[in-house]
Amino acid sequence: MRELEGRTILVTGASSGIGRAAVAVFSRHGARVIAAARRREQTETVVASANAAGGQAVHLPVDIADEASVDALFERIRADFGRLDGAFNDAGVEAPHAPLPDAEVATFDQVMATNAKGTWLCLRREMQIMRDQGFGAIVNVASIAGIVAFPGASAYGASKSAVIAMTRSAALDLASLGITVNCICPGATRSEMSARWAERLPNGEADLAAFNPMRRIAEPEEPAEAAAFLLSDRARHINGAVLVIDGGASLG
Repeated sequence: MRELEGRTILVTGASSGIGRAAVAVFSRHGARVIAAARRREQTETVVASANAAGGQAVHLPVDIADEASVDALFERIRADFGRLDGAFNDAGVEAPHAPLPDAEVATFDQVMATNAKGTWLCLRREMQIMRDQGFGAIVNVASIAGIVAFPGASAYGASKSAVIAMTRSAALDLASLGITVNCICPGATRSEMSARWAERLPNGEADLAAFNPMRRIAEPEEPAEAAAFLLSDRARHINGAVLVIDGGASLG
């Protein structure tokens, strides 16, 4: 089913992981995808792959931690596309594993600047466009770290809790126009980030999978497909939802 047919959808963090998968998934569902990320070469490869499979994707650069860069992205979207039907705010960074008393202040600032403020900056500009046009759907990416405590992850967990909170508040702001804002909370998902997490464990990815009742980590297409649903007309009455996609890992 091509449930995003004809829609223009922004994906941030498009160079890898869930964002990379989202470009392919949304393209298969018929969307024209704006793949935004800092890493030009990797993102252009993602775009080329989507287009080779019959999609319509373009790369636009952005560093979501930089307000001027975010503003430039959305001015370009207005100029080149004239509309924004959906947005998938996936860009984010991790923090080095460290107990809070040993964590660096600079690390906290960096993680919050990207994951919390950066998502907020994108959300703000997306909602401005959608308010002007009177329609749209947004999906933010948080994490189970935003709802479940993990040792050594105070900065990352705080940043993802912030994404959940801003999602719920934003969902109320333009609800009267039918504009929805939802959030997904993935657990361990195959990506560059999960590979770095696995490196900290004695048995690597096997230990990471062992935390999950399903005994595997997710493939990035799985949360991307959930996001496609939340961006589609089938989810028009879902607003302010926090969808946990972790195979049950957060239930223990």
